[in-house]
Amino acid sequence: MIQKGTSDEPLLLGIDTGGTYTDAVLFCERSGVVGKAKALTTRHDLAEGISGAVDAVLAKVPTPVGRIGLVSMSTTLATNALVEGQGGRVALVMIGFSETDLMQAGLRNALRSDPVFFLPGGHDVHGNETPLDMGRLEAEIDALAENVTAFAVCAYFAVRNPAHEIATRDFIRTRTDLPVTISHELSAQLGGPRRALTTLLNARLIALIDRLVVATESFLEQRGIRAPLMVVRGDGALVSAAFARGRPIETILSGPAASLVGARYLTGLDRAVVSDIGGTTTDIAVLENGQPRIDPQGARVGGHRTMVEAVAMRTFGLGGDSEVRIDEGGLRGRLVLGPRRLVPLSLAAHLHGDQVLETLRKQQDRAVSARLDGRFACRSGMPERHAAGLSQSEAALYARLEREPVALETIILSNAQLAPLDRLVARGLVSLIGFTPTDAAHVLGRQTGWDVETARLGAALFARHRDGSGQPLALDAEAFCERVLARLTRCSAEAVLETALCEDGLDGASLAEHELIRRALDGTQGVAGFQVSLDRAVIGLGASAPLHYSGLGELLRGACVLPEDADVANAIGAVVGRVGVRSEAHIGQPREGVYRVRVAEELRDFPDEEEALAFAERVLKRDLRDRAHEAGADQAELHVTRDIRAIDVDGSRRFLEARVVVHASGRPRMALNHDRD
Repeated sequence: MIQKGTSDEPLLLGIDTGGTYTDAVLFCERSGVVGKAKALTTRHDLAEGISGAVDAVLAKVPTPVGRIGLVSMSTTLATNALVEGQGGRVALVMIGFSETDLMQAGLRNALRSDPVFFLPGGHDVHGNETPLDMGRLEAEIDALAENVTAFAVCAYFAVRNPAHEIATRDFIRTRTDLPVTISHELSAQLGGPRRALTTLLNARLIALIDRLVVATESFLEQRGIRAPLMVVRGDGALVSAAFARGRPIETILSGPAASLVGARYLTGLDRAVVSDIGGTTTDIAVLENGQPRIDPQGARVGGHRTMVEAVAMRTFGLGGDSEVRIDEGGLRGRLVLGPRRLVPLSLAAHLHGDQVLETLRKQQDRAVSARLDGRFACRSGMPERHAAGLSQSEAALYARLEREPVALETIILSNAQLAPLDRLVARGLVSLIGFTPTDAAHVLGRQTGWDVETARLGAALFARHRDGSGQPLALDAEAFCERVLARLTRCSAEAVLETALCEDGLDGASLAEHELIRRALDGTQGVAGFQVSLDRAVIGLGASAPLHYSGLGELLRGACVLPEDADVANAIGAVVGRVGVRSEAHIGQPREGVYRVRVAEELRDFPDEEEALAFAERVLKRDLRDRAHEAGADQAELHVTRDIRAIDVDGSRRFLEARVVVHASGRPRMALNHDRD
């Protein structure tokens, strides 16, 4: 309930949409958290999960909706999509590049089977053009638009002159109604292939974030909540929902960034390792002096190094809903968790009735275990237009699936069909169902709410599998579940250590798997003894943190802090942050005595260095005031920095280039609801 004396203060509504749960928090700046609630994230219709969580918290804290002055949202949906390799089908248009450029920055792997067009054009480092030829795109645009969900456009040296990207964007918009992302609007950094990668991923995520924002706005309108809607960006700053819809790539690590802000608020700790475990991922970062570090190389998620400014966060495909697999190599049969998320068996039975349970019983009654025991698939509920461009084998398999779970053994008749199934999952069209750590926790009575018998049957099917020595993996379902939960805690400790080692400038991924680290974590005693620890506490966040991190402090020989509201830290972080946007200009010297400024979408030459710098600063300030207002800031503060590169040649200063950067920040605007009902 709201504390006495706060009835006239505006309330802030924080929402976090994760892969499994949607959280809602009502927050008062004077009193803190006054109510919280959770609901299942409904991927087929995100509005259901949002309305479930918000309606639940409003029921706990009866208050006129007119008191809600701000709604702010964080999400892990974009992060999860990249980790799991999901997203829409995108046409990538590369202007002035060649096919060999696809081999850089992981662009070829990220592109998958999506179409790519190479057009003549682009600019040089000084902004001088090579003529643009859109002939091939003009000839194929109509057919192409039928088979993709968005376009991504990247031109050579577009950060020096964006004219060809703008022209191509405008052409595509005249011929299609599909969204178009252009690279120079996402990053001012050089490095065409990585900028193309960032643009491709942005275009792939547009439909996902658009669905989230539309669902949230629709729900708020239905409930009469007329407060501004904000979204947390990957660097922890807030931006308006309209701003985020055009740049969904900037919401990768949105949830983790919000969790860092929330962790600092909940604990007051200035130095800590923050580990946030969800259903799909574990996100880990280091707090120093109360602030997360921004990764200067760009956010890395799902194996992709983007150009998105975000917190220096390491994301692991490890969570309560991680796929449980058995590594057949070796004698004992090693448990492998993730990185793919499955719908837990216990949740599938909870949602779909007895169909899953009856199938598992039949599989359990068979004398011999089969490879696909305990596995199901169903359509995810994505709109049919997202099924554009399926291959013949993918379309045939997709046609055999419905919204209700189907046992994989009935639709996968050969190993050749596993690849098209994986591609359907990667497109976000199909959800896989199977045994997860969440199921293990239900079997052992450490989590409740879903179907325990279904989880126990799934565990029993796993337990009777044989390891390399011919022995069952576990004596019974309970013993197998203990192994699964112990493995998740151990993997969490390894992930924390890997992050800490990387923060120290070491090869954390290799060192975390080293035999000496393994012996230290295992507590193996020998002539030589080893221990490993951190110089600061671990803050454990997430609804399942008390379960999975209860033994983390012992493994890492240090404190593990589990705040009271750790389960909704992301939603708290979403409402206590500040709006933040930035923009920059580049000043080059194409020839002696000429200073060329590229700022916003302008390209201007000046005869004087200071005149060029002043012009860049003036345009940036004007642009940032407008962008800060668009992003939802109230009375934004501007901060200007100049980075001028010059050298001394025979006692004479020679200008090379310069960057002018302007940051704008401020608290978000709140609704002033004088008439409260």
